[in-house]
Amino acid sequence: MSRQKGSINNLIWGVVSVIITSVVAFIIPRLFIVNYGSEVNGLLASIRQIYVYLALLEAGVGSASVVALYGPMGRGDKHSVNSILAATNHYYKKIGIIYALCIVVAGILYPFLLDTNIPYYICSLVIILQGAGSVMGYLVYGKYNMLLRVDNRSYVTIRLGMILSVLTDVVRIALVMNGQSIIEVQATYFFFGFLNMGYICWYIKKYYPWIDLSVKPDFEAISQKSSVFVHQISSLVFSHTDVLILTFVCGLKTVSIYTMYAAVYGILESAITITGNSVQSALGQTFNTDRVKFMKIQAAFETYYLAFVFSLFTVAGIFILPFMALYTAGADMNYVYAWIPVLFTLYQLMSYGRVTSNNIIGFAAEFKSTRWRAWLETAINLVVSLVCVFQFGIYGVLMGTVAAVFYRANDIILFANHRVLKQSAWPTYRRWIVNAVLLTLTILFFRYIPMNTDTYITLILNALWVSIVVFILFFGINSWTEKEARKTASGYLKNMLPMLPILKYFYK
Repeated sequence: MSRQKGSINNLIWGVVSVIITSVVAFIIPRLFIVNYGSEVNGLLASIRQIYVYLALLEAGVGSASVVALYGPMGRGDKHSVNSILAATNHYYKKIGIIYALCIVVAGILYPFLLDTNIPYYICSLVIILQGAGSVMGYLVYGKYNMLLRVDNRSYVTIRLGMILSVLTDVVRIALVMNGQSIIEVQATYFFFGFLNMGYICWYIKKYYPWIDLSVKPDFEAISQKSSVFVHQISSLVFSHTDVLILTFVCGLKTVSIYTMYAAVYGILESAITITGNSVQSALGQTFNTDRVKFMKIQAAFETYYLAFVFSLFTVAGIFILPFMALYTAGADMNYVYAWIPVLFTLYQLMSYGRVTSNNIIGFAAEFKSTRWRAWLETAINLVVSLVCVFQFGIYGVLMGTVAAVFYRANDIILFANHRVLKQSAWPTYRRWIVNAVLLTLTILFFRYIPMNTDTYITLILNALWVSIVVFILFFGINSWTEKEARKTASGYLKNMLPMLPILKYFYK
């Protein structure tokens, strides 16, 4: 399969996955709030953060394997691929055993740390059931996900994840509506985890019969896992510390407020991540085989990636509060806070806007030389959040995140351009400035446009036409200001259009 065709499949299935899972997933939190209360919803959010941090046990093995596999996969070197996967498998089996033990310990101890009226045994069983699927991933099929990602077949896991996610949510909704306990609801994760494991193993056996994990492991190829691990710690602290701090300082109800906004922005995150990941493998292989070609593609990708990111957050900035008022109507507390979306938008923009530059650091395997920078980002986040949370509550933890990501986004942009690509960082900053000005002016403009958002139907209809206008505006302005990127993107678009399933028959 060509790199372009693989990227198209990744993107198409990614978009379909976001749309379907988002529609279904939006039903779940409201059902939990209405049927179990904000405290249970906050508990589930708090537990999810435990598993985010338990993921640190992976110690950078997966990401280091991905980077190590780019070159061999690009060259078709199957022996090296097998050696790297064998090393990954070796580490993953050890991690799976430790992970299982940590789940049991967390299930026993964590409920004692919570100030809640929820019974101990419920908290304990929910924790254990939530993490059982990850144990299977490490022990059985985790290394295969790395292979599919590098081989530009992420659409396989995306498609499978979409189907299983929908099935899981449908079953959970049915259980909640029929008054079943939260334990029975959470047990669905364990069941569908088995199905996920079975399909991935079958797919690898059918389409990659040459995979042989019995070869001598190439531990040297993934020796940078410890440096990758540092970056993962920084990323997780940046993304997930807020909920844990709020859990112990402000309580589970405040956590519920935070996670409601995080869930909405999480939909945007999924769309952005899928867009970036759909071409990451192709970019990574090109970086390691043809640097001149990569530079042209990178400039075009960054231009339209930033246009996409800023477009999404512009639409979110216009409609987040009306949506939250509708979505949480009838809840046991107020969820509408005017300044929360502002802080969320700031840190999400800087976080996802820096991805194109961060990818370059990953492609170049510059993990070790940037470790101290990741630690500094972590320190800024923790210190500012812990200082401010007692004074400003939910706003305080968001301030900490914004402060940390402001430093790190600039650091990543400068490092990627100056140290790796040996070029000026001004083109990247120019794109940021153009999009930031557009976002600010567009949101302010639509504040003065009267729109009826009192029902879901009117909200969706208004969001649709506004989204069309916003996307045309951002992509149009960026195409006008970035001529070289426009030419490069146009050339690739002409080649890719005949590969689109809906259009390929017109090109026969």
